Amino acid sequence: MEKPIQLQPRPAAPPPVPPAPASRAAILFAAPHRPMFLAGAVQSVLVFLPWVWELLARTGAVAGPAWPWPPGWVHGLWAAYGVFPFFVFGFLMTAMPRWQGMADTSGSVARRPWLGLVSGWLVFDLGLLTGAAWLRVLGLALVLVGWGLALAVLHPVAFREGKPRLHAGTAWLALAAGAVGLVAWIVFAATGTPLAARVGLSIGVYGLLAPLFMVVSHRMIPFFSSSALPRYEVVRPDWTLRVLLGVSVVHGLLDIAGLAGWAWPLDLLGAGTALWLSWKWQLPRSFEVRLLAMLHIGFLWLGIAWLLAGVQGVLHLAGVETLGLAPLHALAVGYFATMTLAMVSRVTLGHSGRPLVADELTWRLALGLHGVALLRVLSDVLPAGQALLLLAAGIGWLVVFLPWASRLVPIYLTRRSDGRDG
Repeated sequence: MEKPIQLQPRPAAPPPVPPAPASRAAILFAAPHRPMFLAGAVQSVLVFLPWVWELLARTGAVAGPAWPWPPGWVHGLWAAYGVFPFFVFGFLMTAMPRWQGMADTSGSVARRPWLGLVSGWLVFDLGLLTGAAWLRVLGLALVLVGWGLALAVLHPVAFREGKPRLHAGTAWLALAAGAVGLVAWIVFAATGTPLAARVGLSIGVYGLLAPLFMVVSHRMIPFFSSSALPRYEVVRPDWTLRVLLGVSVVHGLLDIAGLAGWAWPLDLLGAGTALWLSWKWQLPRSFEVRLLAMLHIGFLWLGIAWLLAGVQGVLHLAGVETLGLAPLHALAVGYFATMTLAMVSRVTLGHSGRPLVADELTWRLALGLHGVALLRVLSDVLPAGQALLLLAAGIGWLVVFLPWASRLVPIYLTRRSDGRDG
């Protein structure tokens, strides 16, 4: 008789092996905004520490730092090319593909541009610290390489066949203008030619940052408003952006030529256009949603900045020289900085799986930054106490950006809270 088959017990399946935890680098480069925003947040504090030291020295309280260049020029270079562009690159690498109907950009594409930008600024800062001119030239050259790599990433997105180019294409061209501005700074670092520094400063403000921030505002503020406010009518005529871009470019060219005072008719046109947009975009209603109000209030500074520039030009014609750098800092601190805090906060929350809500700290920091902008503008408007107002504005900047950066940096090194990729 056939022996029965003896069934051997099936060995127990091995327990599932949990996935290996991702490294910090893998998490950082999971999305392009992560490394760029992290570097920008660090820079927003790091480059203002020596500047506050300089402002403190101007009050006579301490001896100032040693600068190989005029300190205001270093400050302008850092801000225009070493702080805000990190945020801009991170935002555009994240948002521009969506503008153009493309899939999200892989975070790995940001690695080489980021390495070029970060290493370049580290070398440049070392050149400032040691006084080595060749390190400053090398550092800016490395920044330019990283900048060019970022432009190469964004070019096929911005100029995708069959897609509109007003926002994406203009943003890319503004970044390309920034590359020209960096070349001017490299020329200055190598030769000491003051005209090259003036070209670099003017391009940084009026050819790079102002066009970029106006493009992003025009594209995103009505979009965010329509998604947050019921029965919101989107008003976004293309001519308004074209007017604002034209005003900025012409003002910048006249500034390079030393004739910025003659740009007042265009400056006033820019002021009227920007203030009209603030009204059509329903600034008062934006206070129903704090995160949205932060964007709207920031944009209001653009109209104020162009208005101050126009008034300054009219007074110049009458032989009255006043307001100093108030229009410039209404633009730089009032508009660029407050819009950066608002937009980066929103993108960081949305792309880390967190609720799109401005908590009490974020709201207070945003309002505090508007106070910093007001202090900086008043320092050029009021007849006395400029050094103390400048110092108060500089310290105020750190009071705002230090806790803001401290909150955001860990987010870029941590997985999304909702478990999704990116």
